[in-house]
Amino acid sequence: MTDPSPTAARRPAEQALAALGLDAPALSPADASPHAFPDGGRWRTEVPSCEGPEALAVVLKEASRLDVPIHRISQGSGVWMLTDAEITEMVEATAERDIELCLFTGPRGTWDIGASVRTDSNGGGLRARGHDAVAGCLEDAVRATELGVKCLLVADEGVLWTLHRARAQGIIPADTTLKVSALIGPVNPASFAVYERLGADSVNVPSDLTLDHLTEIRRVSGAPMDMYIEAPDDLGGYVRMYEVAELIRRGAPIYLKFGLSKAPGIYPYGHQLREVTLATAKERVRRGRLALDLLARHGADTGMAALGSRMPGSLRRFDTGA
Repeated sequence: MTDPSPTAARRPAEQALAALGLDAPALSPADASPHAFPDGGRWRTEVPSCEGPEALAVVLKEASRLDVPIHRISQGSGVWMLTDAEITEMVEATAERDIELCLFTGPRGTWDIGASVRTDSNGGGLRARGHDAVAGCLEDAVRATELGVKCLLVADEGVLWTLHRARAQGIIPADTTLKVSALIGPVNPASFAVYERLGADSVNVPSDLTLDHLTEIRRVSGAPMDMYIEAPDDLGGYVRMYEVAELIRRGAPIYLKFGLSKAPGIYPYGHQLREVTLATAKERVRRGRLALDLLARHGADTGMAALGSRMPGSLRRFDTGA
């Protein structure tokens, strides 16, 4: 495991500020996460919002050009927005490079006919409304996994628990991983721990959580955390690149998600959004290169989990009764 102590890496402008009498407060070893991925790695990478085979090809080409290592590629429009042939093409392209492919299950409340999601309170938000919506998510899960998808993205606690039970009973493969969407991400350690117990293998926390919040979470759970280093505008548009080393130190094991602010929304994706989708896919990879360069300049680029690794390690679960 990488040394998480305060001497493990240089902080931004550390020596220059010290020379000016502007030393930063010392980091506390007690703030560092004691957790890691199964191979001892502290961080993995993810490129989100890859909405189909053409966008995937752009991401893979740009990642090769810029030498950006990728552990996981995720899609946001949903399984139902892809044909079997498109899913198969994406599965084969990512499998060839040993990258985990994660597809979103649907339906979701914001695309439903329920009027409450159009109110200022957003009603139930992304959650699955009613039995039929849960059934649709399970249908997506079964279809996707039968086509070779190994990671599913969920935005509802009930859907998460249902898919975890389905996994335990062999309805979907036992090695399927379940990822909680940033759109319902937990904001306190108690809720993070509940998602772990409901079956989450990684949990996307909102990008506005403080460093202290990450430390609080790590005191109760070692489940992998996902965080946008740059968040889309509908998730706040936060850009936290200069904090990336500290996000790893506090939040490990963590997926660094290379999102993009100041970009149009592209969900649900269709050909009418092709040009912006391909352009933003390419730029997300470049943002990843910028974040990795920052880590390297600060001497904090060690501790990346092995490429091809995808399982979360031993996690705590509620009894499924299976």
